[in-house]
Amino acid sequence: MTALLIKGGRIVDPANSLDAPRDLRLRDGAVSEIAQRLEAQSGEAVIDAAGAIVAPGFVDMHVHLREPGLSHKERIETGTEAALRGGFTSVACMPNTNPPIDDTAVLRSLMDELGRRARCRVYPIAAITRGRRGSTPCDFAALAEAGAVGFSDDGDTVEDARVLREAASLAAGLAAPFISHCEPEDETVARDLAIAGDTAKSWHIAHVTTRVALDSIRVARSRGVRATCEVTPHHLNCTAAAARDLGAAARVNPPLRDARDVEALRAAVRDGTVDAFASDHAPHTEREKREGAPGFTGLEIAAGAYAAALPDLPMTRFVELIATNPARILSLPAGTLSIGAPADVTIFADRSWIVEPTSFASLGKCTPFAGATLPRKVLATIVGGDLRYRATDLDE
Repeated sequence: MTALLIKGGRIVDPANSLDAPRDLRLRDGAVSEIAQRLEAQSGEAVIDAAGAIVAPGFVDMHVHLREPGLSHKERIETGTEAALRGGFTSVACMPNTNPPIDDTAVLRSLMDELGRRARCRVYPIAAITRGRRGSTPCDFAALAEAGAVGFSDDGDTVEDARVLREAASLAAGLAAPFISHCEPEDETVARDLAIAGDTAKSWHIAHVTTRVALDSIRVARSRGVRATCEVTPHHLNCTAAAARDLGAAARVNPPLRDARDVEALRAAVRDGTVDAFASDHAPHTEREKREGAPGFTGLEIAAGAYAAALPDLPMTRFVELIATNPARILSLPAGTLSIGAPADVTIFADRSWIVEPTSFASLGKCTPFAGATLPRKVLATIVGGDLRYRATDLDE
């Protein structure tokens, strides 16, 4: 589709301080025009977005697509289709694969596969250490040149502080941040942010869950550390009590916390401490979940779950957390509807729907939100001006 007009919606674009009824024209893969009451041109398809929000395409900076090597859990096709249904035009995939994304040959092979098979934009995150073993730093400059937008030993903490400090020093001049998967969380967040301060490396804390970790982030920032953090839908909504009720199906890393931590996370979203929403989409087979594999399928429920946890969150802040800020943190060409920007758009509305995991595009069907009624629904996802997903009730 080379020309598309989205009419009647409320455009929310924090990058341009825009929150107003406007029409949006997309042409030749880019944002072409934003104005009131645009008229359809010859050959231009039209989407009626009356009663809906029109936003920059959502960006999920923490997703497990499971390839290479773990395609029984998820495939590039199924994971990126799940992303589209969740409103995500861009996702960043983690390197805990088989083999891990720790050298340029593996990364380039993955990029080739993504180019052929992905339904949305995918940006790889490479490992911090070879084999994610925590002992030898990767070649960060080469990986960044090959397309890595961040570095993480996701699923594992680099336990040796000397190795992590060496790695951070080697990567300090690169824009791509280090991303910490912290266990035990409170101690590791404090340690990693201290290293970030000493090396001047930009640092991102994945799936923060505790009050103590949030305080460490606040203190680090007050000292000039370039630190950002994210929070997941399950940690914003679910407590340790849910884990006791659901058993192995509720296992996740970091674990679900108590109600005081959940409330602290919500408050941190409201006060600006939390920079981004991220699903930590981590699909497993049904058997693996029964055996206690950690993680949930998250892309298709994310927007609704965030709204359920934070019904009072201003819409501009919601879009900032789910689109603008993740793109900024990873330096992606996304998160804005500026004229000339890529024509990546998400249309959504405050419209309730019931979570039915059997209908997920993802191969992973385990979610703590199964059967829940969520208050926000994605209606359409547009990538490069191409309508990749459209809900049946878009025009209701």
